[in-house]
Order: sequence, then structure tokens, then C-alpha cells
Amino acid sequence: MKTLALALTASAMMMAPTSDAVAVNSLTAQQLAEHCAYYPNDTDSLHGEFCARYIQGFVDGAAAADDRVLRSMEAESNRSSFADRALRTRTRYTAASRYAEFCFGQPVPLQQVVLTVATDLTSQGNISGSARDAVYQSLKTHFPCR
Repeated sequence: MKTLALALTASAMMMAPTSDAVAVNSLTAQQLAEHCAYYPNDTDSLHGEFCARYIQGFVDGAAAADDRVLRSMEAESNRSSFADRALRTRTRYTAASRYAEFCFGQPVPLQQVVLTVATDLTSQGNISGSARDAVYQSLKTHFPCR
């Protein structure tokens, strides 16, 4: 019985989270650039697809965050008149997007966004930093809010 209790305790300790858990490594800008080098000419390859999906995920995540920020701003707003609400909904992009510092304005085809960012990444040669920061910088440069 003591052996069973000891075994259960040991198993529980092994499954418990620890502060020494290994963090997930972020994708580097150089790694993403290597994938994106395939994008313009071989969009259906594993590398081209990886590039496109990473950038699409970044854009989708930013859109989801913007939507959440807008909802929070709306909930915190003290304005309640119809005119004030109409003004806020028509100035959506200027309210939340100024924090993101990139805007698409009119709908931009995903292929155009991916091609722009992929070209930007691959034209820089050996780049340092995270893929996340490189994509963000490229979007700010090529799709600024006006």
C-alpha cells in the first residue's frame, strides 16, 4: 500500500507544473525570411504556405485584438447619445488602429499583404530579431494609418 501511495505521489509531482518549464522558442525573422523566400515563386510549397499562414495569422490576430480594443472602448465610453455612437463607429480605424500603427483601409487582398511582407523580409538579407517584430515593422512601413 505504501508503494502505491509513493508511486502516486511521484506521478503527481512529475505532472505538476514547475517554474523551470521550458518556454516555447519564438520564430526568428531569419527563419521566416527563409520560408518566405519560396513564397513569390512557389506559393503551394510547404515553405510558401508556411510564410503565408504566419503572416495571415499575424494579421488575423491584430484584427481580433483591434476588435477587442474597440469593444472595450465602447464599454468604457460615457457617451450614450446616438450621434456619439455613430461618430465612434464611423471612426473605428482611427480610434483603435492608431495603437497598432498599421491600417489596410480598403480591403486589401491577403496575397498582396503576404507578397509585400515576404518581399520585405527576403530583401533584407540576414535579419535579426523575432518574426513577430519583423512582420509588424513591415506592416507599419507599407500599410501606415493615414
